[in-house]
Amino acid sequence: MDAPIGVTMPYNLEAEQAILASAIMNEGALSAVMEGLSEDDFYVTAHKTLFSAINTLFTGGRPVDMVTVSGELGEKLDSIGGISYLTKIMQGVYTTENLRHYMDIVRDKTTLRRLIEAGSGIVDMCVKDEEDAEHILDRSEQLIFGIGDGRGSKGFTHIGEVVKTSMALIEELKKRGGNVTGIPTGFAGLDDYTAGLQKSDLIIVAGRPGTGKTSLSLNLAEAAAIRSKAVTAIFSLEMSKEQLVNRVLSSEALVPLSKLRVGDVGPEEMTKLAHALKDVVTAPIYIDDTPGITVSEISAKCRRLKMERGLDLVVIDYLQLMESGRRESNRATEISAISRALKIMAKDLNVPVLAGSQLNRSSESEKRRPRISDMRESGSIEQDADLILILYNPSGDEEGGEPSNILECIVAKNRAGSTGTVKMAWRGEYTKFTDLDPRS
Repeated sequence: MDAPIGVTMPYNLEAEQAILASAIMNEGALSAVMEGLSEDDFYVTAHKTLFSAINTLFTGGRPVDMVTVSGELGEKLDSIGGISYLTKIMQGVYTTENLRHYMDIVRDKTTLRRLIEAGSGIVDMCVKDEEDAEHILDRSEQLIFGIGDGRGSKGFTHIGEVVKTSMALIEELKKRGGNVTGIPTGFAGLDDYTAGLQKSDLIIVAGRPGTGKTSLSLNLAEAAAIRSKAVTAIFSLEMSKEQLVNRVLSSEALVPLSKLRVGDVGPEEMTKLAHALKDVVTAPIYIDDTPGITVSEISAKCRRLKMERGLDLVVIDYLQLMESGRRESNRATEISAISRALKIMAKDLNVPVLAGSQLNRSSESEKRRPRISDMRESGSIEQDADLILILYNPSGDEEGGEPSNILECIVAKNRAGSTGTVKMAWRGEYTKFTDLDPRS
């Protein structure tokens, strides 16, 4: 790790020497050092070389002592200062009881050096000015947060502790019916296909305008946040946060949205709203209604939310209203870049990311069931998505037929399971889908 010009990198010479001497002298210390540190944790070049030789002996199951280490170093022995430097390290007054303290010191210095390196890189990106500010901000946050995420490593856990966690999960699954491992969707039939909304999955809810893709996305968010207490971030690119909250209140209280819009709410409906408010105001839902938001901005905001309050689910309404933040040759290419970036974001944050998507008119004009290829400016959406749900009203395709309130949620792609169809009842006055499955 090179220091920026004029900067002296932080390190602790004595702690590095003490760790290497302990690893050579004591077998117990050797195991602790090999488990807790890496070559990059040492700043002095000679110490990096020495650690590498010790690690080679350790992983090869060979004894580690002065003789074997010297032999493993071979011609490199002179580059670390010869046998005299190795002897000097071994003659230091160190106690293995303080080994953990020495290792903490070295790790802290490593973190400081990485922060300096990240800061230098951020300054360099800003000075070059080759990308827009949002991309640089997002990259900067990734660099800083990556340092914190990478600190330390997991050691052994006694099976007794793991059993406690496993039994708690088994009990929870038993309460849910035993088929949900992710965030419950609120629809038993849909959970049969998906086992819930899974971490790191990109989930697409597609449909023609007016089929209820925004409502279904919100219903899934409500089920996650209100019923399962999952911390949920909602990015509303089409509606204001006030409009979105009105939809949530209408759905939860079963008060017609049209009445909420004009304030025509009677005493009985006010009572319903009061009951619903108890759940809604305490739900861990966070709303952002920035229009034309980019993936970089969403990623940065989600990363901060995860650090401050936790994060379990991201909902975006909807994909075609997003901006990539980069100049692309055409809109299809831009949408492909956005879908790929959303998948990467889902993996980085380790949460399900649910995004709405428009369908083109092909299925309507041809009077057929919609397909994945009907997604507008689809590009790589089909490839990137782990789960694709398409809303479809079959009665609308009948000659002279009027759309009914029974819709199909087509599980068109399911990377982790089978595909099929789940029927749902649409209660338009409340912008709410309800489950037709008798188990619900």
